[in-house]
Amino acid sequence: MSATAELKKTPLNAAHRGLNAKMVDFGGWDMPVQYPAGILAEHEAVRTKAGLFDVSHMGEFRVKGPDTLRFLDWLTPNAVMSLVDGQIHYTGFLTEQGTFVDDLLIYRESDTECLLVVNAGNIDKDFAWVTAKAKGFNVTVTNESDATGQIALQGPLAEGILQPLTATDLKAIKYYYFTHGEVSGIKCLISRTGYTGEDGFELYCAAGDTEKLWNLVMAAGQGKGLSPAGLGCRNTLRMECKMALYGHEITDEIHALEAGLGWIVKLAKGDFLGKAALESAKAAGLTRKLVGFKTFEKRDIARDGMAVLKDGAIVGFVTSAAPSPTVGANIGLAYVPTALSNVGNRIQIDIRGRAAEAEIIPTPFYKRS
Repeated sequence: MSATAELKKTPLNAAHRGLNAKMVDFGGWDMPVQYPAGILAEHEAVRTKAGLFDVSHMGEFRVKGPDTLRFLDWLTPNAVMSLVDGQIHYTGFLTEQGTFVDDLLIYRESDTECLLVVNAGNIDKDFAWVTAKAKGFNVTVTNESDATGQIALQGPLAEGILQPLTATDLKAIKYYYFTHGEVSGIKCLISRTGYTGEDGFELYCAAGDTEKLWNLVMAAGQGKGLSPAGLGCRNTLRMECKMALYGHEITDEIHALEAGLGWIVKLAKGDFLGKAALESAKAAGLTRKLVGFKTFEKRDIARDGMAVLKDGAIVGFVTSAAPSPTVGANIGLAYVPTALSNVGNRIQIDIRGRAAEAEIIPTPFYKRS
């Protein structure tokens, strides 16, 4: 069996290959990193028009039962109890040390049912984590990942492309809210969410309907600048907006406060996993922070994992980095000591044994108007 054959495939695998996508191993999934137009063109399409992503590799868990909200409010640091039906929020699964098992979205269907959307590479680990922690709560947890397809239509023209395909009033769906409806007769959960920093929608459907849904949306975007978009531009888009990626900005060795995610940590809400550790970290003061930087020379392109230097000594590490089409510079995110974290401070990045000059700059690097 070939290496490609051993990889997991989304329902859109044949569609990507039909579009001559460059396929890569992404956490055990055979996924498109780019299409023939290239990462820069796809990035530009999402920022100025629209791009369509396959995100069917993501995991979906359904939690149901009388204790659903109480359980998830204890399991995660954000305030699940404050959600209303049809609302979504970003949060995390935390260890007792306040570090990350994963990050996720919680969709509140009702006071007895929520949908959890987790990272593709963590599905098995996360499901074991949630089911183990659910003991003692009156809930059932179901893994619906294999039965669910998901595509993301992102960009300023997303609403105009999607609206003719559905009777659902898309303007009525606020950011980080969702509803159920049909898109060209296909039953979908329609959410106004995304991982690009642009307006857009994520459409969840039965796995068997995913390719039909993809083709319908692609056809609706013909002549309107819609481009298929792969993982390459998904990474540069999310990085420009300082959206965390598990395994990079957040890991089981990085806690939520130093990651700049204090806004999802509601210390006043009551007990939750990792609360004591985060209270202690807050009281002691942060020893490191996640910052944005840019290098000065065109040739100086930092990469994930490179060392951050100050006066020749290693003081931190790069979590994500790439040339930014929108900013027009080589940018990155890195953990540095709090004392060095102010905007304007100079650092160096160890690029293959050469100390490349860099400067800490404000983040997010890009925010849509």
